Amino acid sequence: MKIFVLLPRIPWPLEKGDKLRAYNQIKQLSKNNEIILCALNDDKKNDKQAALDAMKPYCTSVYLIDLPKIGILFNVFRSYLLGLPIQCGYFYSSKAKKQVHQLIEIHQPDMLFGQLLRVAPYLHKVKLPKTIDYQDVFSIGMKRRAEIAGLFAKPFFEMEYNRLRHYERKVFDEFDVKTIISEQDRANIDHPQRDKILIVPNGVDHDYYKPMEMEKKYDIVFTGNMGYAPNVNAVEFLACEIMPKVWETLPDAKLYIAGAQPDMRVKKVACDNIIVSGWVDDMRHAYAQSRVFIAPMRIGTGLQNKLLEAMSMKIPCITTSLANGSLHAVNGKEILVDNSSAELAADIVFMLKKPDKAAEIAEEGFNFVNRVYDWGAATQIMEDAMKTVLQSTAATV
Repeated sequence: MKIFVLLPRIPWPLEKGDKLRAYNQIKQLSKNNEIILCALNDDKKNDKQAALDAMKPYCTSVYLIDLPKIGILFNVFRSYLLGLPIQCGYFYSSKAKKQVHQLIEIHQPDMLFGQLLRVAPYLHKVKLPKTIDYQDVFSIGMKRRAEIAGLFAKPFFEMEYNRLRHYERKVFDEFDVKTIISEQDRANIDHPQRDKILIVPNGVDHDYYKPMEMEKKYDIVFTGNMGYAPNVNAVEFLACEIMPKVWETLPDAKLYIAGAQPDMRVKKVACDNIIVSGWVDDMRHAYAQSRVFIAPMRIGTGLQNKLLEAMSMKIPCITTSLANGSLHAVNGKEILVDNSSAELAADIVFMLKKPDKAAEIAEEGFNFVNRVYDWGAATQIMEDAMKTVLQSTAATV
């Protein structure tokens, strides 16, 4: 197949979950197909040459289309007036859409593949077989943010929730193949035929994220893009509610918060026993230098790549039922799952004071992710569905 891939962001560097998913899916699809990549770019600071170098081994052609800031503001306002999701407006440009359609006309692909609702407006009414990767249920993410938002922000998140919910339903009928990251996310798509959405989970590069012997400088680690709202919320929960309870028993316990673009609220929690790193050149070192990994997620959707990576490196993990709802690890065997600050603090203390038990959980978690989460097998589900659509289309011509 010749597949035209349209992304809302340049998939490099791999500091965001959507970039990681796109990069690995393209890598897998390129083994048996010709990939033409077109990525929108809303950040002038991106190193385009580094991105081109990273993607060229897997793509026959790579196009990066800039979204000017002034145009972004105009299109956000336009989407507001039209009743469309604000984030779709943020990534939309009529000039970019014209370029995308020109590239499609030039390359004549067999299949169009768009990642996230954000690119759906670009592929609207294009008369070719189309695949959309919902990845997460954005509407539920907005609903959860509305539930904890302040008085003035709450109406905005509620508005975006309703718009996204409607748009998720509308997009379903426009695409031939629909994919999503987990059963939990699929169940939240408001469409009577949502069971037709294929579950395509993330994987983990087990050859890269593998056990590594390093000095343990930190007791607890939390990783991710620290400008992303669900991670910011998790940091505040961890630093302000969970860790004080841990320190009651283990006053010297050190927490390491590792990840790019830390929000001011993340930077604010730094102290003698909480280290906020910012960008990390090799995230494996953050895992390997820590005794326990925790992902205390309270908002957000989808599958947490950070959990897959930590487990693949044989680090004992703790998380909430929200995050484990997509992961499906066995509580008490492969991971510890709790929700309140007191319970999560007790889990941390247990792991740190019972290293033999922690090692058993780490071993079981390691076996679990190696058995269940593989990029090749996951992407094959989507590739097979694309081929089926093309075969069906050819049969009717």
